[in-house]
Amino acid sequence: MVAGFLLSRVALSIATFLFGMNAIRDIPPRQWLRNKWWLLGVTWVALYALTYFWSADKHAWDIRWQTKLAVLLLPLAFPYLPRFTAKQLQFITVSMGLLLLGSAIYSLSFLVTDYAGNLYKYKFSEVLPTLPKSDHVRASLGIALYVVWSIYAWPLLDSKRAKWVTGVCTGLLVIYMHILAVKTGLLSLYLFLAAWGLYLAVVKKKMIGIAAIVAVPLAVLFAIRYVPTFKERANYIDFTYFMFKRGDISGNYGDINRLMSYKISLMLIAQHPWGGTGTGDMLTEMEKGYQQLYPEVPKQAVLLPHNQFLVVALGCGIPAMLIFAVWVFMPLARLRRNRQSFFFFMVWLILLLQLMIEPVLEVQIGVWVYLFFLLLHMHELPEAREHAGQ
Repeated sequence: MVAGFLLSRVALSIATFLFGMNAIRDIPPRQWLRNKWWLLGVTWVALYALTYFWSADKHAWDIRWQTKLAVLLLPLAFPYLPRFTAKQLQFITVSMGLLLLGSAIYSLSFLVTDYAGNLYKYKFSEVLPTLPKSDHVRASLGIALYVVWSIYAWPLLDSKRAKWVTGVCTGLLVIYMHILAVKTGLLSLYLFLAAWGLYLAVVKKKMIGIAAIVAVPLAVLFAIRYVPTFKERANYIDFTYFMFKRGDISGNYGDINRLMSYKISLMLIAQHPWGGTGTGDMLTEMEKGYQQLYPEVPKQAVLLPHNQFLVVALGCGIPAMLIFAVWVFMPLARLRRNRQSFFFFMVWLILLLQLMIEPVLEVQIGVWVYLFFLLLHMHELPEAREHAGQ
């Protein structure tokens, strides 16, 4: 399993490098400097690298730094890709749907082979295995973002077969998301459906818009009643809230522990406001913070703050966090009053919410999911070439 995980990381790194270099191979470096968003990304990643000099744990620093390397390449490469043709859009949409459906079938195979055992694990917030392994959050998020993409691409598909395959894949993936029952993906899906319904109502497709909005609470009620894994997940969330009201500080409940990580990280940021603790020492310093404020929490339950903005401030200091925040919000300057901008904004908003509740960019697959879907929709904006300096 470990060997497979490492191999997948290497494969993803190689694929990203080859894609990026192929896109910019004929672009003179002086033209790169016109991409202000890319330059800002280089800046905050460089500040991550700079903390080498005050990080005691060099190995942890190396992992944190290498995880961000895609930020140096993908935002530079995507704007120089030619516009997607109808066939290319069709291929991207269908192949992505089939790949994600294959990963869903892999995940559901565990439920089929051991239904009782896997259902019992849901009582303790342990969900079905997913691809990528041990990262059900990114798996569910990726599927939710694909649903957004498939709805965007639907009217652009010029083949009935492609539309049929895309529709079937999207429908089955939405069902799978409710069986998997990961909060991150479901909240993203519901947020998009509600916003899409409002958007359709505004553009004079009121009945479809109302149906999309009404589908959200109906899906929740149906899943609670008829999907056992979803029901167990909902029961666990209710119990977590009950324990929160009782003042639980054991670290055994993820959402409560998330709030505890915020408090500890804010204390540490106040102690290291300018340069942070060093990205290599973040977890070590968080362990000390837990010992100081919540000594009952075992070491294996210690978390980095589940907020990417707090992570950057903790590791690199508040100035780096402010640069990072500008980088996150800067793509909104591309918005116009058109259909592409609506879908781009929804992807951006979903990803912003992930940054607020997860250290998304501290894992390689998180960086890739964040950049791929954001850049994919950014590439569809009519004015995208303006921001590439073209």
